[in-house]
Amino acid sequence: MGPSWTLLLLIACSDWAGGSSLDGRSSHLSLEKTFSRSLKDSQCPHMLKHLHNGARITVQMPPNVEGHWVSTSCEVRPGPEFLTRSYRFYSNNTFQAHQFYYEDNHCTRPTYTLVIRGRLRLRQASWIIRGGTEAEYNLHRVQMVCHTATVAKELSQRLNHSCRGAVKDPWGPSVIYELWSEEGGYDCSRELNFAMHELQLLRVEKQYMHHNLDHLVEELFLGDIHTEPSQRLYYKPSSYQMALQNAKNHHHGCIACRIIYRSDEFHPPILPPQADLTVGLYGQWVSQRCEVRPEVLFLTRHFIFHDNNHTWEGHYYHYSDPVCKHPTFTIYARGRYSRGLHSTRVMGGTDFVFKVNHMRVTPMDFATTSLLNVFNGDQCGAERSWQIGVEQDVTVTNGCVALGIRLPHTEYELFRMEQDAHGRYLLYNGQRPTDGSSPDRPEKRATSYQMPLVQCSASSQSSDYSSGDDRDRPLQIHNDCTGRHRGSQEHVTVALVSFLMSLLLCWRS
Repeated sequence: MGPSWTLLLLIACSDWAGGSSLDGRSSHLSLEKTFSRSLKDSQCPHMLKHLHNGARITVQMPPNVEGHWVSTSCEVRPGPEFLTRSYRFYSNNTFQAHQFYYEDNHCTRPTYTLVIRGRLRLRQASWIIRGGTEAEYNLHRVQMVCHTATVAKELSQRLNHSCRGAVKDPWGPSVIYELWSEEGGYDCSRELNFAMHELQLLRVEKQYMHHNLDHLVEELFLGDIHTEPSQRLYYKPSSYQMALQNAKNHHHGCIACRIIYRSDEFHPPILPPQADLTVGLYGQWVSQRCEVRPEVLFLTRHFIFHDNNHTWEGHYYHYSDPVCKHPTFTIYARGRYSRGLHSTRVMGGTDFVFKVNHMRVTPMDFATTSLLNVFNGDQCGAERSWQIGVEQDVTVTNGCVALGIRLPHTEYELFRMEQDAHGRYLLYNGQRPTDGSSPDRPEKRATSYQMPLVQCSASSQSSDYSSGDDRDRPLQIHNDCTGRHRGSQEHVTVALVSFLMSLLLCWRS
């Protein structure tokens, strides 16, 4: 999902200047009505309301990152790359980071480890990514240890072509080699598209689990990784990766945390083997936290899958703040999805094709409502008719230009499923392209994942779309299962009008 920057400026300006005090009360009442109308299963609305009420999360500003932070599972980066991370930050502002890479999606067969040392300096709170802190880092040394003879041979040959002089003899396993150092005069890390730009954006969250003051969980969110590996060296983060947990204050059920905590470059973590779960798209799934997207988006999601007729529904609740307390607009989308096929590109993944053929939008604050009412004709619902908390069907206008949404739309998706320590099913779908485009062609299908959703109900009976009355034109799904198209002349023209309106709103507030 990719609302325009104009909309985001309006939302930010209105929210920061006035705190949304004029319409905050009615927005929350409208949100409650949305829940009661669309979510009739007891567990799902309870879990979403828990998130919208703050979920007992405390955010440190500025963040205290000193300590040892580890992955909670086998992570998947674009490529795909399978890895676990173990980062230590010291009181003198230096850090040592271990990145353990694997050949499998359960992190049971390590291939090599990167050891990164450097210095980190926190700067100021990010005004673009609210709740985040910007930072600068300097690298002192990057080293590598290979864990098999085959990997050592392949990497030494590869680096010898691109980084002459650095590889003097064939490499062997369990030996540490320099990829880059301040005094070395060469940089072999670029061949691996290596960068630590994730350290440019940080966020630390604290949460007491189950109201237990003795069970503190601390999480460190670092900047996201560009979905195009060749762009990693130049990309400044605008979202977050999966969180690391503090090794001293981690979730009690996190087995991977304990294994990674005890590991080093010569003894890489080997996680317990698991079987790949068959992806079953049925029932209802909701966000576990307030999620962050590139382009300043905060949202929670609720998916409903009807496996009897392969139809789906999505509720997307957007907010102006990083704890999802101040709603800006909601989107309801529905359509069809294909049968899943095992991914030939991402181990453990399943490929789907999604279609979006119906959409409704509800503005939840004054800024969004004002923007929607700027648009003329058939570009976004009925002209100049938008009201706070009142839903409109935008299917007949082929989407909503103001929010960057076009219908009909097709997306090529990637999914995987797993179970957490409590036996709950988690559903991962593909990470959105960093450049804001849509995976509307098979070659643009994701190779990594977003934050997982948790199953809140095995039933899909809470919907008004389970009958399969489809009457749709052929189409399909996006970031939030909706289509975004850029660059149209009319979009630019209206965006300029909206930009001037946003300045006026800011001035008046």
